[in-house]
Amino acid sequence: MNLDGETNLKRKQSLDATVGLSEEHSLHSFKAFIQCEDPNEKLYSFLGTLYYSEQQYPLSPQQILLRGSKLRNTNFIYGAVIFTGHETKVMQNATEPPSKRSSVERRMDKIVYLLFAILLFIASFGSIYFGIKTKAELNAGSYAWYLRPDQSSIFFDPNRASFAAFCHFLTSLMLYVCLVPISLYISIEMVKVLQSTFINQDRHMYCEESDKPARARTSNLNEDLGQVHTVLSDKTGTLTCNSMEFIKCSIAGVAYGDSLTELEISYGGIEEASGYNVHKDSTESKKSVKGFNFTDGRLMNGEWAKECSRDAIEMFFRVLAVCHTTIPVTKKKSIEISYEAESPDEGALVTAAREFGFEFFHRTQTAISVHEYDPVLGRKVDRTYKVLNILEFSSARKRMSVILKTEEGRLFLFCKGADSVILERLSKDNEKPCLTNTKRHIEEYSEAGLRTLALAYRELAEEEYATWNKEYSSAKNSIHTNHDAAVEKASEDIEKDLVLLGATAVEDRLQKGVPDCIHKLAQAGIKIWILTGDKLETAVNIGYSCNLLRKEMETFFVTLDNSGSNTPEGCSQEGSRMAPYEQIDRKLQDARRQSSLKGTSTPFALIIDGSALTYALTGSLKDSFLDLAVDCASVLCCRMSPKQKALITRLVKTKTNKTTLAIGDGANDVGMLQEADIGVGISGAEGMQAVMASDFAIAQFHFLERLLLVHGHWCYRRIAAMICYFFFKNITFGFTLFWFEAHAMFSAQPGYNDWFISFYNVAFTSLPVIALGVFNKDVSSGVCLEVPSLHQDGVNNIFFSWSRILSWMLNGLCCSIIIFFGALNAVLIQAVRQDGRVAGFDILGVTMYTCVVWTVNCQLALYISYFTWIQHVVIWGSILIWYTFLIIYGSFPAMISTTAYHVFWEACASSPLYWLSTLVIVITALLPFFLYKITCSLFYPQDHERVQRTNSKSW
Repeated sequence: MNLDGETNLKRKQSLDATVGLSEEHSLHSFKAFIQCEDPNEKLYSFLGTLYYSEQQYPLSPQQILLRGSKLRNTNFIYGAVIFTGHETKVMQNATEPPSKRSSVERRMDKIVYLLFAILLFIASFGSIYFGIKTKAELNAGSYAWYLRPDQSSIFFDPNRASFAAFCHFLTSLMLYVCLVPISLYISIEMVKVLQSTFINQDRHMYCEESDKPARARTSNLNEDLGQVHTVLSDKTGTLTCNSMEFIKCSIAGVAYGDSLTELEISYGGIEEASGYNVHKDSTESKKSVKGFNFTDGRLMNGEWAKECSRDAIEMFFRVLAVCHTTIPVTKKKSIEISYEAESPDEGALVTAAREFGFEFFHRTQTAISVHEYDPVLGRKVDRTYKVLNILEFSSARKRMSVILKTEEGRLFLFCKGADSVILERLSKDNEKPCLTNTKRHIEEYSEAGLRTLALAYRELAEEEYATWNKEYSSAKNSIHTNHDAAVEKASEDIEKDLVLLGATAVEDRLQKGVPDCIHKLAQAGIKIWILTGDKLETAVNIGYSCNLLRKEMETFFVTLDNSGSNTPEGCSQEGSRMAPYEQIDRKLQDARRQSSLKGTSTPFALIIDGSALTYALTGSLKDSFLDLAVDCASVLCCRMSPKQKALITRLVKTKTNKTTLAIGDGANDVGMLQEADIGVGISGAEGMQAVMASDFAIAQFHFLERLLLVHGHWCYRRIAAMICYFFFKNITFGFTLFWFEAHAMFSAQPGYNDWFISFYNVAFTSLPVIALGVFNKDVSSGVCLEVPSLHQDGVNNIFFSWSRILSWMLNGLCCSIIIFFGALNAVLIQAVRQDGRVAGFDILGVTMYTCVVWTVNCQLALYISYFTWIQHVVIWGSILIWYTFLIIYGSFPAMISTTAYHVFWEACASSPLYWLSTLVIVITALLPFFLYKITCSLFYPQDHERVQRTNSKSW
């Protein structure tokens, strides 16, 4: 099904009453009435009833095909359309994707507002001055005869000075509009698209196994990658492979399975740690089976028939073989059966049953067929079980049950689910040693980082089942608002007094490179949160194996003492009779007190489960919890619901006011990805919904290291430098116009030719700034990975702080003063032309413009850390383009080229003064920045400068 983004199999089937309608002619006489709920956005529920042949048949999601579904295991279907158009669930779920903008862009907007305010100020200042001077022309003492105010136009009419000042204000707005960098937004978009292309084509982030490269699904957030302060990660499928392997089990209180888990391999000494003996499989070299990594000679190859608890083992394997919704698939030209399951866990359990001798091979709507090993006959026999009811798994129920009728006519309920749910539904007649041992084994499996499920069964009487089925059918047929509650109550009525069979342990191995990646991110100062639905013990041990939790860390546990979970050592057991709110408050206060006493020298880790988190996020506890959590280097949240994941992400983003990144791979991570400043989706086994909701997509978690530390660092520095430089060059150019205006008594006479002004940001300075944003590189990718602390430059926003922005703007202001007054005093009163005529404002304008073009381009050459041939071409080429344009444009007729007519050939090119003035003015304008940069680098070097100097030879 594509609507929810998941590619796993979803079993759909028709009603038993309509299964015979498989031909077109049989549908001609088919008449039925469907009553169902109103259109809604819920993908996983549907309430309806089919009235057919004077009978009522409940409709469930199993009978509903959503738009976007793809058929498997069948060629075609016949169906009735229930909802169309905007009533379909895809349209009901259609929402506007969240609009995300980087923090750099948001600050850039404020700077543009500042520049616009400066534009209004200088335009207003000049207009007021102009109005005052114009009105003064009425006085005889200040009469400017050459302006002829007595015969002037409305733009210089002393009798209408206010209107003349207003017209001057509008002219000034157009004249100084270059101060507002409108073209900056276009340049940034171009740069970001090219940066995204580099991310997409990075071979170091290409996964050969899945043939999936990294993908930047948006270009808006490239620079935010270099400012990430907190990473919030899912566990299953994100840190782990989501490729489940059956590795251990406990049956009738006896532990089986000798294979080492990843955590046990990393720590070693399984025999001493586990407490049970190792029984090697007699077959040393066996065929590798996907989803099955179990070795124990006591159960393999039919040896389980010799065990004391043979009946319990047989029933255990039978539950594995029939309690599921898996579909068997036989490939062409092959007798081997593979399974398509709704989850990797379920597929691993069915595969395990097959390897133990209980091979599920056929399913119909009403029956399941299994090749079972009969210990009496010593061979496999075929058995078919009639499926009466399936009580499906849900995140709320945390269990699944199936009611079957055997060939002998006996009724059984088989149930599997979370141990906390199954254990509370057991019969009081369960053997205490078996129950105690199974609980202990489940704890050991969890401590080894394994995912556990408990298995139980119950034999039903015909009368009890008939009574219950009537109640259950009535609940399923109801269409009222309490439908789900009625179905759940009916399910609980039958799922009780269970007999415990044992527990399974499935391993989800860590992805390649995850521990190293998390260690490197921690070295970069990035705080890492893991938000998982697993139980606390499993999550804690995965945390240690992936380097999220380290031995040198001080660990705080915040759990409800009476929540049924086993609190690890170090968690206070006091106050078990206190109210939950008070318990959490006390533990948070104790943790805050300890962290204050030990200071910042000790790294802290916070571990909290979902039930405790429910209270921690309410009332006054929310601030206390967040204050503690944001001070911790690592945070581990267990038993989390998707809604809690999104809520935590929103609160962390708001509390820290720093850039947050969420990474996940499943549908339950979508809310978290959308809430975070940056959402990274992993295209894994759980489908593509997380990827579709993400801003960046990678194939494996360890690619996040390069995405943040390399591409994030480069993109942040490039964009920050590009924006600062853009403001510098616009202020340098714009204020030369202002100084000329002031010199000309604010007469609105532009200092440059109109086409000079138009082409400044288009032709003479555009390419260098784009090259800066795309190709500049302060250090190589290897240095970025070797020195992850460079990432803190982005977190602390060193390169785009207000002080840095204002310093660039001040540099532009100084350059404009040097250029204008230098050109004014060097050229204006000199005999520049060959005939001896002194320079006019046309030659002055060309000289100033030449100095501006040289200054802003050479300023960029001084700033760039890493030159490529592209930078050389665009910087020196832009200067060459200016001279080429001046020659070509100046050769046009005087009506077109106006003040630029032959000015270069006749006046500037042949004048040594022009070239000498340009050289001296440009060097003088660049000198303050050069001296400042040298002084800071030699006497007050920052961390990135030290790293840059140390690793300069590695380029």
